[in-house]
Parts: sequence; C-alpha cells; structure tokens
Amino acid sequence: MGENPLAPARSKQRRLRRLIAAADAAALNSIKIHYRFAGMNHKPSPPLSLCLLVAAIFVGMLAFSNAALAPSEPAELDSQNSTTVLPLEQSASRGITTRDPSTVVRCKDEYWVFYTGRGVPSYHSKDLVKWERGPAVFKSAPKWIARIVPENRHLSYWAPDITKLGDHYLLYYAVSSMGKMTSAIGLATNPTLDPNDPAYRWTDQGFVVRTQEGDGYNAIDPSIFHDSDGSLWLTFGSYWTGIKLIQLDPQTGKRIAPDSKVVSLAYNDSIEASYLCKHDDYYYLFVDWGSCCQGTNSTYNIRIGRSKAVTGPYLDKVGLDMLKGGGSEFLPATNGPLFGPGHAGTLNAEGKDWFTSDFEGDIRMNGKATLAIMPLRWNADGWPEATVNDVKAAPPAKAAKK
Repeated sequence: MGENPLAPARSKQRRLRRLIAAADAAALNSIKIHYRFAGMNHKPSPPLSLCLLVAAIFVGMLAFSNAALAPSEPAELDSQNSTTVLPLEQSASRGITTRDPSTVVRCKDEYWVFYTGRGVPSYHSKDLVKWERGPAVFKSAPKWIARIVPENRHLSYWAPDITKLGDHYLLYYAVSSMGKMTSAIGLATNPTLDPNDPAYRWTDQGFVVRTQEGDGYNAIDPSIFHDSDGSLWLTFGSYWTGIKLIQLDPQTGKRIAPDSKVVSLAYNDSIEASYLCKHDDYYYLFVDWGSCCQGTNSTYNIRIGRSKAVTGPYLDKVGLDMLKGGGSEFLPATNGPLFGPGHAGTLNAEGKDWFTSDFEGDIRMNGKATLAIMPLRWNADGWPEATVNDVKAAPPAKAAKK
C-alpha cells in the first residue's frame, strides 16, 4: 500500500522534532503510527498524548532557539566522543549536523550552507573541512507566514536552498504544518552572506508558491536551478503526486506568473528532496526515495534521471521515465558507517567537482545526521558518480591453493 498523503508534512515535522531534545524516539514513533494508519481522506483528531507531546515540543523549541540563533562560534562535533575531522578525500562526513542542507555557496573567501531549523541556521567554512556556526536568517517570523501558514510557529523552517543571482543571494525555504498540505515556499535575499559586512541584511520577499488542503502536491523542499540561458527554475514537492517544476523571474526570484504552468517531473510512493543541475547537454534530476529522520534506520536513497530539456521527460539509465517510477540508484541507503543520503547538491571548488548532501545517520556520531561532501566524477556515458570514501573496499580474494 502507498504512503499516507499526510506523510510529506509529517516527514518534515519529524525532522524538526529531531532537532529538539524534548522529542525522544519513542514519542516520534507514536506520532508516526498515529498518522500512518489515518484514512487517506480523514483528518484525525490527535489523541491527548499527542497534544501533550506537541506542548512539550514547543517548550523544547524555546530552549533550542538560543543555539539556533547564536552568533558565530566553533562548530561542535556531533559525537559522543570527539570526532576527528578528516580531509575531504578521506571522509564524506564533516562531523556536524545539518539536516536537509542547502547547496553550498561561496561568499568572498568562505563557503556557506543553510539547513532545517529555527530561523534557517547556517554554518561556514574556509576549506570545506572545518565548519563554524553562522547566524540564522530570521530572528522573527515574516508577517505573511501567520496568514498563509497560521499553524507554523516558532520559526520552524525546512530544507532551504540558496544561489547567487547577480549581486544578491536568493534563499528559498519551506514553511509547513504538521500533517497538512498547508505549506509555502518563501524567499529571502541578501547582498552578502558575511555578517561582518555593513551591507549584510536579509530581506523578506514573501512567498513564491503555496499549497492548501486538497491540492495534488505539497510546496516544500525547494531547490533552485539557474540555467545557462539565464532562465531560473524551482523544483519542489514531497509525496502526493511527486516532484514539480515552476519557472521563476530572474529579476525578482519570484514565480514568473501567478498562474504559470506547474510541470510534473518525477513520481514515487515516497519521493522528495529534488535537485536539478546541468552537465554538458543533459539536465540531471536527483530525488530521494524512502524514509528519513530515523538515524541509522533511515531508508533514504538518492535516485537520478536525465533529460535533454529542463521540463523533461527525465529517464533513468535503462530508459524508464521518472514520472512512471523510474530512477537509477545514485547512492544507496547504506554507505559503510553512513545511512540515508538526502538533499543532493553539487559544487565546483578547488578545481574539482563535489557532491553534497546529508546522511540521516552516522554511526560515528551516535547515529546523528551529518553534512557530507564527496568527490564527484562524470563517467564515459555522462552519468555522475559520487565516491563515499568512508566505505572500505572489500579485501582482495585469496588465490586458491593448487
């Protein structure tokens, strides 16, 4: 049986709850079970225990906010024991937790990544190896959110993505609410990412696209793509009818027209976290299948297809359309000590191509999620391949005795 259509928003809500110490694993499982067995068109009334849990979560959020909005400070390694930060060529894991990371972008002499959390928190690095905590994008909620997504409170924003366009950085982020399709993708802009620059100031630009109860798709997990011809596109979506694409105005970063066409790109019973890029003559679409937010038990795996046109169709390596369940495996659910790769990105730095993502669980970090950066190559057939250096090669087979 397919996934409950409540799962997309529930999936992102689970991610946020995992950032809060008050939401322990047993409580999260009870919520998951409650919504999974709810009817496809039924909006269940949460039990008393769930209401009490939500109240506890809100209290936990208040405690968490201090860390999320803290000024720049050395990043703490997310491991019970001290984690050794290895060079990029030796380990994908960066030893810090950034769930649903954005594309990594450069500003001046530093790289920046944004991720799910209170106000859209950030990290920055000079070498992609060692990372320090940066400021959050928002210290107070944009006013439109109370009107468009009234049940979203406490600056709980998900799965941001960022790009530089002209002289500004455009940051897209998702705003949603538990168990509902009442969602929106917002936009904030800044001329710089350097908080010490006098020009540093995030400006709210409102929402780009929204969904409501009864719509066929969900407006979360934004991913921005700037094509070589100057056009600007946004992929998004989670579960329901899958991954969607809309065109944006490159002057404003907003939807090119309020009623512009919504193009369907990919579908699976469990699909989200899309990412679009171009290499040579092809557009490549990355998506996640499976479940997130369960640490080393997460089944997230990254699938891929490509197309000659940005609007598709996207076909996998054997020619199956991603709208009809196609999608070649790019990274499996298990990669040595790393589990559940998600939220793809690509980066060219230091004269090399890199693949970025998170892993939902790293056993060396007590099962917590981690930011990952991996070498990326393009094979003779034009398909990308990421190298997870944490996976140890099997020892060579011993020669049989004669």
